[in-house]
Amino acid sequence: MTSTVRPVPVGLPRVRSSVDVTDRPDVPELVDRFGRVARDLRVSITEKCSLRCTYCMPAEGLPAIPQSRLLTAGEIVRLVRIAVRDLGVREVRFTGGEPLMRRDLEDIVAGCARAVPGTPLAMTTNAVGLEHRVQGLVDAGLTRVNISLDTVDRAHFAELTRRDRLPSVLAGIRAAARAGLTPLKVNAVLMPETLDGAADLLRWCLDEGVHLRFIEEMPLDADHAWARSSMVDARRLLEVLGERFDLTEAGREDPSAPAEEWLVDGGPATVGIIASVTRNFCADCDRTRLTAEGTVRSCLFSDSEIDLREALRSGASDAELGDLWRGAMWTKWAGHGINSAGFEPPQRSMGAIGG
Repeated sequence: MTSTVRPVPVGLPRVRSSVDVTDRPDVPELVDRFGRVARDLRVSITEKCSLRCTYCMPAEGLPAIPQSRLLTAGEIVRLVRIAVRDLGVREVRFTGGEPLMRRDLEDIVAGCARAVPGTPLAMTTNAVGLEHRVQGLVDAGLTRVNISLDTVDRAHFAELTRRDRLPSVLAGIRAAARAGLTPLKVNAVLMPETLDGAADLLRWCLDEGVHLRFIEEMPLDADHAWARSSMVDARRLLEVLGERFDLTEAGREDPSAPAEEWLVDGGPATVGIIASVTRNFCADCDRTRLTAEGTVRSCLFSDSEIDLREALRSGASDAELGDLWRGAMWTKWAGHGINSAGFEPPQRSMGAIGG
């Protein structure tokens, strides 16, 4: 019996070692040509994941990144220190893949907590196995988690993620709440397949005392199957939720926050909607990203990356690494352009970039 292995298109970003910044103002912060300042750092630490969500990864998973190309714990700590101390970053979030797939996650968190004391250290996770590690992560210095969960129907969860792990995810959410990782947020990707269960998911989150945010599906899937014509937008979600809940628009507390908030049944509980496609917030984006391989990616949808790992391993000083990072952010796009004619999705999927 023979089997066929399907090649997985992971994309080839345009990795560079420098950019032209002759017109950049001489300021330490991560400014761009449109006046935005990046203060929120997302650090992907692995491409591996314990689930295979259809909107993120192919069934086979992503090709493994050779260990020699991954940033080490010490390298991550050094770059986080530079970002906070020299570049004005105010919050750090660890992403993947799935961060819990790294055995040295606690070492990464502890090292960053020592390097940048007082800086919020968060993590985006699918919560599979989180219940067994959450206390160690809190002890290391983790301050908050966002948990990905699209449905509370076990059969549907197994279909969407290609893994029957819903009980572990729910246990992880409850363990995070007991450990004091608040405010505890649940992120749900909005798809035609999940729309009918959206109200049930909101009811579960309200009962558990966690904050739910729905996210419009973006063209970041590994199979490049996303189509604007089939996506579920925020307007349709509000219609469906409105059949069971009384929703009152509350807006955004922070212009840079991605979610628009809605009071549920008069409050105080709210539900968030991140309308990344139909009501994008690119003009207020304050994020900068490091991939697991140590490249700066200024926008999810730009395949242009600046290599910090090679410079770091070649003996670059903190000042030189900071200048490379500033240059990468100076050339950030005005927006993702999803609604523009001729839009093309990025080569890398979300799992390869980091959320």
